[in-house]
Amino acid sequence: MAITAADVNKLRQMTGAGMMDCKKALTEANGDFEAAIDVLRKQGQKVAAKRADRDATEGAVIALTNVDQTRGVVISLNCETDFVAKNEGYVAMATKMAEVALAGFPADKEAFLASEFEAGLSVADKLIEQTGIIGEKIEISFYESIEGACVASYIHAGNKLGTLVALSSSAPEAAKDVAMQVAAMNPVALNKDEVSASAIERELEIARDQIRQEGKPEEMVDRIAQGKLSKFFKENTLVEQDFIKDSKQSVANYLNGVQAGLVVTGFRRVGLGV
Repeated sequence: MAITAADVNKLRQMTGAGMMDCKKALTEANGDFEAAIDVLRKQGQKVAAKRADRDATEGAVIALTNVDQTRGVVISLNCETDFVAKNEGYVAMATKMAEVALAGFPADKEAFLASEFEAGLSVADKLIEQTGIIGEKIEISFYESIEGACVASYIHAGNKLGTLVALSSSAPEAAKDVAMQVAAMNPVALNKDEVSASAIERELEIARDQIRQEGKPEEMVDRIAQGKLSKFFKENTLVEQDFIKDSKQSVANYLNGVQAGLVVTGFRRVGLGV
């Protein structure tokens, strides 16, 4: 079976073993995590007795942009309980980690974890340190970054959800509006061209099944399914969605009204089970 980067990272978090060792173990174990742990043990790997069996589903999401509003980062610092997540010190630590990410602008989560958090201590080291101090599993679940002519961030109340939006030219208020749109409406893609072929086929197949169950003639199935697909694009792609502040126009039309030719060039959304 195909071993994904997420699988490798999960096993690494569970065991503390190196990424390549984890990938080889998962491949040998055909994707079975328990068997992969046994493989690592048989190879003499030191398997960390961490709290990896716990679910770290609480935490704090922090989204920040630089002063020029040309770069943004959003991270999710997860823990086990809401009690810890709401602690001011915990939120402050998450904010500092986001500031570290913004300053260094690492390419991916692995590079972020290797970044220096404070003198002689990486972000990854800080997580281990705080796990011991707080007594809960603490991890960076997500790190996302974005660049653009105008980048805005939005953090939903309670630090449960953060978004970033990049526009093609300077329009800070519009960028903030669209960042709130992303938080509220959770688009699956920027536009219909960015929806994966597999997602499109899945939607079409669901639509065909529904239409057949309604007893429609077979010759009408594909045509009606295409209509349902168009509705899917309108409801689930950012630029085609109804603008939350004025449902009579799409996000694309709103932006063009703010500034002719203004478009979204990218977005990121990170949430705690949201």
